[in-house]
Amino acid sequence: MKNACITGFVIGVFSGTWLFVMHSFGYSNAGNHVDPIEYLSILIPLVGVYMGVKSYKENEKGNSLGFFEALFQSFRILMIGGMVACLAGLVYLNYVDQGNNFLNFSGRLFGGLLIGILICVVVSLSLMNRSRKLD
Repeated sequence: MKNACITGFVIGVFSGTWLFVMHSFGYSNAGNHVDPIEYLSILIPLVGVYMGVKSYKENEKGNSLGFFEALFQSFRILMIGGMVACLAGLVYLNYVDQGNNFLNFSGRLFGGLLIGILICVVVSLSLMNRSRKLD
């Protein structure tokens, strides 16, 4: 659980920082349009979850990791990261970008949830090494 907490916290801090950096460059989360540069934010959870599950596999599981073990670890990492990022998002909405609508922001969070689930499955498939046993 220590690995998930540390990795998830790092992902959450980077994702929260991304909001403030994008705001300082003049990008806003208001409206239904998504600027192409915003798609780079997908790299934060992708790289973070991959590194976290890989570290879990190497350090705690002795390089032997099944699909469901990897999936469960990646969900734990993203849950912690999501909570930290949501807290940063609330600070962002209340103090930095007060003209932004919470409904628009929650829609982006839901999109992030769907992308996070896909990331968990992809990372779990790429790091599992016991293909005959599902555990």
